[in-house]
Amino acid sequence: MSKELRQLTVHETRDALRDGGVTCQDITASYLERISAVDGKVNAYVDVWQDEAMAQAERIDKRFKAGESLPPLAGAPMALKDLICTAYGETTCCSKILEGYRSPFDGAVSTKLFDAGAVCLGKTNMDEFAMGSSCENSAIKVSRNPWNLDKVPGGSSGGSAAAVAADMCAYALGSDTGGSIREPAAFCGCVGLKPTYGRVSRYGLVAFASSLDQIGPMTKDVEDAALVMNVIAGQDPRDSTSAQVPVPDYTKALKKDLSGVTVGLPKEYFEESLNAEMRAKIQGAIETLKEAGAKTVEVSLPHTDYAVATYYVISTAEASANLARFDGVRYGRRAAGVRDTQELYVHSKSQGFGPEVQRRVLLGTYVLSSGYYDAYYLKAQKARQLIQSDFVEAFKQCDAIVAPATPTAAFSIGDKMADPLEMYLTDIYTISSNLAGIPAISVPCGLTDSKLPAGLEIMCPHFAEETVLRIAYAYEQTADTGMGRPPLN
Repeated sequence: MSKELRQLTVHETRDALRDGGVTCQDITASYLERISAVDGKVNAYVDVWQDEAMAQAERIDKRFKAGESLPPLAGAPMALKDLICTAYGETTCCSKILEGYRSPFDGAVSTKLFDAGAVCLGKTNMDEFAMGSSCENSAIKVSRNPWNLDKVPGGSSGGSAAAVAADMCAYALGSDTGGSIREPAAFCGCVGLKPTYGRVSRYGLVAFASSLDQIGPMTKDVEDAALVMNVIAGQDPRDSTSAQVPVPDYTKALKKDLSGVTVGLPKEYFEESLNAEMRAKIQGAIETLKEAGAKTVEVSLPHTDYAVATYYVISTAEASANLARFDGVRYGRRAAGVRDTQELYVHSKSQGFGPEVQRRVLLGTYVLSSGYYDAYYLKAQKARQLIQSDFVEAFKQCDAIVAPATPTAAFSIGDKMADPLEMYLTDIYTISSNLAGIPAISVPCGLTDSKLPAGLEIMCPHFAEETVLRIAYAYEQTADTGMGRPPLN
């Protein structure tokens, strides 16, 4: 085998297990050895389930030996972002306020993956309560980019992206509220898919902004993303926002040919403010899509300039409501030595929440307060509708929209922490698809001169994940990115 076991994709892992040359325990042990060797540098994991993972692998091997026909994900070791509930281990959202918390149940996606024979290696690091774009807001540790340990891996699903890129899992799940799957996937050089809002159940996902959050896969290639989506997608009666839309076999959509596909190029995403090196990478990717048979057309998303402001009003308002439950009474951190209920609330929250979470909760409470609701929150909802309408109109001219996933490659750790607004602007190309609720993916499109990955974003109409994956797969199969693997020993 030309690759080491830890370097295999999900579909390569499936084939290796079916061929019988290796066992699930062999593959799981290879990943655990890799975690032991390099995670002290990368800090991708906050909890490694060594004993549990090997026990899961042993059970899968017994099923293979018994001749069972197992699903494609069976035996492929994966990781979960630390805001997806599991009955085993802790679910802390990388926050002091949930330190030591153990969920009494598995979330919907956790259950589906375990039922499909997945082996979970543990929980990955993230910005606290998914609020951040760099994985520097974790209360536990700061994750690092495997391509350059002085750079951020992106956020908030930075631990998941870094784990996939550094071969510390075959795939991982993240959550995406304003780009939190796609930005770290772009920064770390892996594939990251945000499904349509409602395509994947949010039951068991600790909420940040309920009208924006969506769980999705982070993988080594596009075929793996399709395989994971086959398992985690689908309606769930426990999630009232889960859509009753049939789930196709996404792997059947993967084709190298893009004949008959029209790709839209939004002029607002290619203005002079776009980093020149990133522009060159995306233009090269567009030429590759043409080689695969796609046609291109310029489209307009005229309300793009309002996306960041709209997002940070709506998301913080929803965060204020969602995080009100962490009051020091029912569960989570409870401040000691308080004299009354007022002090209990104040001290529990101020001790438990980090600076970024406090900032967003305060902002959200402000925009929802009497006298400001109409001026901010109501106006943001109207702007959101305009942004959604922009995509509806654009998709009348094309099957998909392509753009940069991020304005630059990964930035240095500490660069933007002193300026929250500058940090927020790193999500400028990803936020709109969350506001519109449409599916979007980031796929690697080469390395910059600094040897850092760049990401191509592909967006499609609601529930058109098949088209997203088809275009991403055709690009991946046609492009010669020359990326190789991160220089991580």
